[in-house]
Amino acid sequence: MSDRIAQVRNLSRRFGRTQALDHVNVDLFPGYVYGLVGGNGQGKTTLIKHLLGLLKAQEGTVEVLGMDPVKQPVQVLQRIGYLSEERELPDWMRIRELLNYTAAFHSGWDAAYADELLATFGLDEQKKIRELSKGMRAQAGLIAAVAHRPQLLLLDEPSTGLDAIVRRDILNAIVRTVADEDRTVLFSSHLLDEVEQMSDFVFMVDAGRVVLQGELDTIKQSHRRWLIQFSEHRDSFPRLDGVLWAECNTSLWSVICNGSPQEFSSLIQAAGGRVREERAASLQEIYVARVGPGTTRPME
Repeated sequence: MSDRIAQVRNLSRRFGRTQALDHVNVDLFPGYVYGLVGGNGQGKTTLIKHLLGLLKAQEGTVEVLGMDPVKQPVQVLQRIGYLSEERELPDWMRIRELLNYTAAFHSGWDAAYADELLATFGLDEQKKIRELSKGMRAQAGLIAAVAHRPQLLLLDEPSTGLDAIVRRDILNAIVRTVADEDRTVLFSSHLLDEVEQMSDFVFMVDAGRVVLQGELDTIKQSHRRWLIQFSEHRDSFPRLDGVLWAECNTSLWSVICNGSPQEFSSLIQAAGGRVREERAASLQEIYVARVGPGTTRPME
């Protein structure tokens, strides 16, 4: 594996009484798409702003491409692409003017690639930014973010407010391509089906902490969803090793378990239960089990 693209160690950040980040550790490597998942206000954007050098670490360290993004902003930002959730683009510019303006900051600007993306998205380069729909603004902003072929592409909620076709174009035509060229993508999203579709590696954040991280396939293999039926009615689920979440619907218990399926099956049988169904848990189910409210996990 190649050298790290970014390294975050024990990063903490407070805004007043709010703990936005709590001793976060993150490593990003070339050739990977990283999904950053969590609810609104849980620390995703704050982490991205530290990688961009827009925020200085109050505690801990941030290193991007071997540099401190706060102390060496020009060198770092020249090699990063970024699209914010707000799509902050100058309304008075035309699309072509936006691309020419952006190209002036990047010696590696690939004009042919930019034109290819314009054609792929069907954008009129003479249209003004203010005349664009949400989807078109996102597409124009994305071209500006990737046409210099950055080593690290940061996407903060890139699909917010976009229809399914535009989301597909952004995720498939851009995100996967960047990773296949041995560059790196980190994208935050609350749309867990998209993260599951596109990511190689997932960081799950809650209240500023990374509560789960790992390669997506490994995470899914280690989390199973079970349907359990007991011979007698139960008001709560028995306390068994590995159970993260359990909820009863009529006579069936839905359970998310982290651990050996064989061991859990034996524990269920010993507790008087019968397995009706077992499968890999979805990322959505794993997220709910890991960060959902404790009232959804009744156990003895």
